Amino acid sequence: MLFTSVFKPVARWLFLFGMLGIAEWGGASPASIQERGKSAARSMVVLDDQELQWMAKHPRVVVTALEYPLYLFKDEHGQWTGLNSDLLKRISDMTGLQFVYQESFSTDQMLAHLESGAADLSTTLAMNDERKAFLDFSHAFGGAGWVFLGQAGAPPVQSLEDLAKRVLVLPTRHALEAMIRRNYPSIELRSVKTYAEARAWVESGEAYATIESEIGAQLIPSGRLKIDAVVPGKWDADYLAVRKGQPQLLSILNKALEAFPEQELRGLRLKWFGGATVPQAPGLWQRIDQWVCWGVLVVSLFGLLSLLWNRRLAVVVRQRVEAQSSLRDQLAFQHALMDAMPDPMFVRDLQGRLIMCNKSYEDALSTRFDRMQGRQLIEVDAMPRQTAELLHAEFMAQLSTRRTRFFERQLMFKDGVRDIYQWTVPFYTADGQLRGLLGGWADIARRTRQT
Repeated sequence: MLFTSVFKPVARWLFLFGMLGIAEWGGASPASIQERGKSAARSMVVLDDQELQWMAKHPRVVVTALEYPLYLFKDEHGQWTGLNSDLLKRISDMTGLQFVYQESFSTDQMLAHLESGAADLSTTLAMNDERKAFLDFSHAFGGAGWVFLGQAGAPPVQSLEDLAKRVLVLPTRHALEAMIRRNYPSIELRSVKTYAEARAWVESGEAYATIESEIGAQLIPSGRLKIDAVVPGKWDADYLAVRKGQPQLLSILNKALEAFPEQELRGLRLKWFGGATVPQAPGLWQRIDQWVCWGVLVVSLFGLLSLLWNRRLAVVVRQRVEAQSSLRDQLAFQHALMDAMPDPMFVRDLQGRLIMCNKSYEDALSTRFDRMQGRQLIEVDAMPRQTAELLHAEFMAQLSTRRTRFFERQLMFKDGVRDIYQWTVPFYTADGQLRGLLGGWADIARRTRQT
C-alpha cells in the first residue's frame, strides 16, 4: 500500500509532463522546427582541403588515456566514459574524426607515449613550459584550480611557502613540478608514479602534502586526508594536448571547440561535475504565466531525477575508487615480489623501453629506476656503450623471433667483466598479444661462492 500511495502521484506527474511535451512539440511552428535544423547544421565543422587530406591519411587518432574521474575513466563494462569522453564523441560527430584509446598508468607514461609518437592526443594534460616543447594545446574548454591535500589533523597548507623544508610528493613530471623546483628550492620534492601513490605517501606520513586538481580532490573519500587551500595563482585549464607536427589535427579540434554550442558544453560539465541533468530549452509552459504551476511540478520531477542520478553517480565513483585501491594493492604486491628476488630482473616493452625493474637491478647498474623508466638501454649511462648496444640489439631481435633465451656468457659492466647466467622470455597479454620481454641474470661467481 505504501508503494502504491507513492507511485500513483509520481505516475500522474510523468503523464502530465509527457502530455505537455507532446502538446509543445505538436504546437511548434514550422519556423521553430526550421530553426532547430539550422542550429544543428551550425554545429557541424567545415574543413579545408588540407584538413580533409590529413583525415584521409589518418583515419584514427590515438588518445593516450589515464583514468581520472570524472574527466576520463572506465565504467563497469570497461568502456571509457566521463566528461572528456563525451566531448570527444561530440567532436567525432562534428568532424568525422575517429578516436581510439590507449590506456596509460601514469602521467609520465602518457607523456612518453606522446613524445615517442605512440599516441597523438591527450585530454587530461595541463600546460607547462616543458610540455609545450613537444605538444601543442587547443583552445581551453574549462578548468579548475589546484588544491593542496594534507593529512587530516595537520595544520592546513595555505601556500607553497608553508611547505618550506617539508616533503611535497607529486607524480613524476607533474604540471607544477618544474615551477616548484625552480621557485621553491627549500621544498623537499619527491616523485612517484601516480596520484594514488602520492596520496598514500601523505596518508602514511612520508610526505606532508601533495597537489591535485580541485575536481579530482573532491572524489577522495573522507578519512586520513583533507583538502586544504587552493594553490594561489595557479589554474588547471582543460585542453586537448596534440603531439607536435600535426597542425591539421590541432586546427580541426580548435574549429570543433569554437563551434561547440556553449549551452551543450555547460550541460556536459553540469552532468559530470554538478550531478544535474542537462538544461532543456524553454518550453511553452514557461512562457505563459497561467501555467506557472506546471513549472513547479516539472521542477519537482527534475529534482527527483537529479537525486536518482546523483545516487547512481556516487555508486560509479565508489566502484572506481575501490577498483583503483585494488589495483594499487596489486601493483604494490608485484613490486614487493620483484624486489624480494636476489637477482636483477627487468621488464621491457616492444621498443625495448624499461617498464619495471627490481632493487637488485638498480644496485647492479648503480642507478635508480626513475632515471631509466621509459628509456631504452642505449639511452641511459648504466652500462658501457658497447654492452648496451649489444643487449639492445639482442632484445629487439628476440622480440621479432619470440624465442626464449637461457645461456651463460661473459658481459662487460662498468665495474669489469662478469660471468653471468642470463635469461629473457617474451610475455603476452591474456588474449595472446606480445607486450615485451621479462628478463634478468644471475652472477655465476657469486652463486659459486655461496655454494
